[in-house]
Amino acid sequence: MNERHHALDVPVRGGVLRVGVWEADAPDAPSALLVHGITASHRSWQWLAELLPGVRLIAPDLRGRGRSHPGTPAGHPPGMAGHADDMVAVLDHLGVDRTLVVGHSMGAFVGVVLADRHPDRVDQLVLVDGGLPLAVPAGLGTEEVIALVLGPTAERLAMRFASTEDYHDFWRRHPAFADDWSPELEDYLSYDLVGAQPDLRPATSHDAMAADTADLVSGTALTGALARLRHPALLLTAPRGLLDEAPGLYESGRLAQMLAGVRLISSREVEDVNHYTITMGARGAACVAEAVHTALAAV
Repeated sequence: MNERHHALDVPVRGGVLRVGVWEADAPDAPSALLVHGITASHRSWQWLAELLPGVRLIAPDLRGRGRSHPGTPAGHPPGMAGHADDMVAVLDHLGVDRTLVVGHSMGAFVGVVLADRHPDRVDQLVLVDGGLPLAVPAGLGTEEVIALVLGPTAERLAMRFASTEDYHDFWRRHPAFADDWSPELEDYLSYDLVGAQPDLRPATSHDAMAADTADLVSGTALTGALARLRHPALLLTAPRGLLDEAPGLYESGRLAQMLAGVRLISSREVEDVNHYTITMGARGAACVAEAVHTALAAV
């Protein structure tokens, strides 16, 4: 792990969030809030952190992921709105008034809702293969949507692994990382396991994942936030999906139609990446880092 990295626990309603921070090499450096995907953790940002030594990077484990497993008390907003409010608690704890927000996959949806609920805390948005509605047929139940969109990513949450090496082997067989295996990926995967051998399991709560999926499909927070969008945003898309298949989550024709109805979002495709390696691979991380530098320069 990068020597700039440290982790702390931040109080939120119902418990604490584990937050990874990569400190910058200057005390007056700009900051960026990094929000990971639906079954990921803050360690998914290691590749980006290596490329941004001049930026203070703040990356929580979202509620129900990584080492963040607070309860959800009565009155806590569901889904994306709840995560957005948690992000404000993190910014408050770390003394950050306004920041660039970078979100990958579900984290991009959280970023859009964060900018809507707390517009004075966000400067700009970098949305990485997420943030606009996914192509999901009408009438599907939550578990059907999970199977359609996430597939093996969700199925593994019910699996148990005898060792860390077994979990690594599970992912070695996954097509997304056939050409992008790395020490950083092994660190990310090792952090994803909780429990003890021979009964290790992925850290993400299935209930949290399912509740967030339901909110993305049938909730109103995202659609309202997009309609009211007031912050400049760049959407970076991957040409291939979760299983390294083409097209990716945002087919070009459908994406053009969606962008025509949304203010302030520009879009660019990142070449030769899939939904994972757009952040967890060298090529993708370099393009995200370039977008971060451009956004910070504009601020």
